[in-house]
Amino acid sequence: MTLNQLRAFLAVHRLGSFSAAAVELGMTQPSISELVRRLEEEYRLKLFVRGSRRLGTTPAGQNLLPLAEQAVQAADQAHRTLRSVSSLTGGVAIFGLLRNANYYFLSQLVETFHVRHPDVRLRIVGLNSVEVADAVSSGDLEAGLVVLPIDNEGLHVTPLIRSEVLFASANPARVAHPVTIKDVAANPLVLYDAHYGWRDPTRRQLWERGQLAGVEFDVSVEVEHVESALGVVALGSADTIVSKAIVQSDTFPNGLFTARFAEPLFDTIALVRRNDAVLSPATREIARVARSILLEHTDPADRVSDLVEL
Repeated sequence: MTLNQLRAFLAVHRLGSFSAAAVELGMTQPSISELVRRLEEEYRLKLFVRGSRRLGTTPAGQNLLPLAEQAVQAADQAHRTLRSVSSLTGGVAIFGLLRNANYYFLSQLVETFHVRHPDVRLRIVGLNSVEVADAVSSGDLEAGLVVLPIDNEGLHVTPLIRSEVLFASANPARVAHPVTIKDVAANPLVLYDAHYGWRDPTRRQLWERGQLAGVEFDVSVEVEHVESALGVVALGSADTIVSKAIVQSDTFPNGLFTARFAEPLFDTIALVRRNDAVLSPATREIARVARSILLEHTDPADRVSDLVEL
């Protein structure tokens, strides 16, 4: 039993003749007759009987009718779904974003993509880079943007841009000159992404430098969001580290001062996907749009890669 046989059977039933079915399906009448004949011979059952003016459907044909309709409808739906995904006229794009994506102008991502492809549904997952990398590695996400470093076994990592990490304090004396790791360790810190702790990529870089310098950090407060950490810093009870993208935003609190690291520290934002994965057209397009937005708003000196193979 084939879909062509079922389509021929349904057309003959609906139109009442082989000739009308042939016209509708763009086939010859002998071809329609042959499809139905083979179906009848395979099961040794008659599906149609000739009436005075049109064909009638036998009891066997009546039993087949709802199942044939379901099979053809399912096949047509599968065809439409795959075509919609491949042509960006439907389907779902699933993409992971780093926690502080809005500071990198990625709030434009949803609007820009939706205007260009209104029929594609979006699922944008905002997570810490650790979870984005894990979700891509496990196949829960096709691709995403992360801050490096991550554990990238099995992942294809393409660095895009970098944003310098600065030391922030309410005490101007502490930022009068570029700070060393020992300067950072000399005062209490408030750090964000508490759930991930030292697995967070930015904190991980700080910890690695402290380890090399033989110092430990006095983390007096841990919070989940960078905005909360900056609020604590504004009270003068602790200092923190923060990317330049956040410092340059309109939401960065007044009364805070920043300094560069004596040995510059950077958040590098990268696109990740699995090594063996072929991105769906929808996800490939949203990754392309995200990359374009990042590069558009980044100084050329901070662009790591302009061309990315998706």
